[in-house]
Amino acid sequence: MARRSHVARGVPGGYRIWDNRGQRWWGDLYELCPDDLLTELNGRADRARILTLMKRYRAQKR
Repeated sequence: MARRSHVARGVPGGYRIWDNRGQRWWGDLYELCPDDLLTELNGRADRARILTLMKRYRAQKR
């Protein structure tokens, strides 16, 4: 099985997405684990779907 390019890591206050290829954090701090977003990033990586999911998870923080 191939190594995942993006993984969620628990940090103080929630979760952040770690980019294994770029060796850096990607996106925002999320209070809930962004499972759907991770699946999309590691799968087809459709930009429109990623933006929709990011907006949804940002809205959950408020």
